[in-house]
Amino acid sequence: MTDPESYPNPDLTVGDDNKQGWNQPRNRRAGFHNAHLIFRRCLMMRSRRVLKLSHEPDEFIRQRVARSKITKGKEFSALVVADNGRILFESHAKDFGPNLPHSIQSVTKMHIHLIMGQLISEGLVQPDHTVAEYLPWIGTAYAAARVGQLLDMDVANDFSEDYDNPDADCYTEEEALGWRLPDGDRPEISLKDFAAGLTGSDPANKTGFADYKSANTDILTLIAASVSPIPLSRHIEAIVDAAGYEGSFHISLSPEGHPAFSGGGCLGARDLARFGLLLARGGQGVSGGVVGAAQFTALTLSRPAPQLSPTRPWMRYSNHVMTNGRWLGHAGYGGQFLMVDMKSGRVAAYLSVLENDSGYDEAYMCWIIRSLETILAASG
Repeated sequence: MTDPESYPNPDLTVGDDNKQGWNQPRNRRAGFHNAHLIFRRCLMMRSRRVLKLSHEPDEFIRQRVARSKITKGKEFSALVVADNGRILFESHAKDFGPNLPHSIQSVTKMHIHLIMGQLISEGLVQPDHTVAEYLPWIGTAYAAARVGQLLDMDVANDFSEDYDNPDADCYTEEEALGWRLPDGDRPEISLKDFAAGLTGSDPANKTGFADYKSANTDILTLIAASVSPIPLSRHIEAIVDAAGYEGSFHISLSPEGHPAFSGGGCLGARDLARFGLLLARGGQGVSGGVVGAAQFTALTLSRPAPQLSPTRPWMRYSNHVMTNGRWLGHAGYGGQFLMVDMKSGRVAAYLSVLENDSGYDEAYMCWIIRSLETILAASG
């Protein structure tokens, strides 16, 4: 008996430019708006209780948003500015609604800040220990690197995250994150095997700036999975309940079931703001309980850490978040940013989709970050 006729999954199959169907420039906006339905495999969770947010528009913030023109570009999906219990500004693009999940890409890395902060506070992880002490099977890229180096994006190895290079390692990584399928009948690579195969020699970063590698997050994920007394899915559940989402949180999974904390999260703009408010509260949950470690987060703002890049010298990469000493946050591939002003308690959740070839634009991201700084400073 012959096999039924079939064809490769068009969303997950890679094209000539080494991008899968949903990440092709012509498809990327729909892909980011529907990533939770597109990923190869996905974990979904809902909160037990929802953080109430009342609409109390702030005219000063509205004016700042209008002057920035941050909501006017074709890339724009959503912006929510909120503080404790209030939505101060909210806007969504015509093709994206307030209750729909959106790919937040590397903003997802902030979950590792909370999870590793908790594991460090409980003595289960030591930042000065090497990766090999937790993962004896790890390859040359990370064996001698200290956990603290990974948290600060301060590791040198051969992994490449150049979105303009179709052969960069970050695209191979996507197979292990459930974002694309390998060519032909080749088996999908597990996150463990992907991590073990990475190469390098001296892990000392000599650039003078953070050496941004999403693989660092993958290694931290594997460390957390190896030492945590509860599954990583339970950590996610605790964060979801503590934040009090009204919608759903989705995160893609590796073939062996590890959450893709390096960039697989999907949240609506209101719920991304709720995640930011959780950080502003020091991890205090909406109905009791705490996630993360408040002292770890507080020290993140002031401790020595690498400057982010030559184009963002006013920012540092510290304990797996970006910070200028007052706010903490994170950017995401394609045009996302969450900013949490730890002094005023206000947050800005910004979602957008770049449709250029690479899906990344450093000048655009710098403009978004500066715009959000101005918006949050307006009445903080």
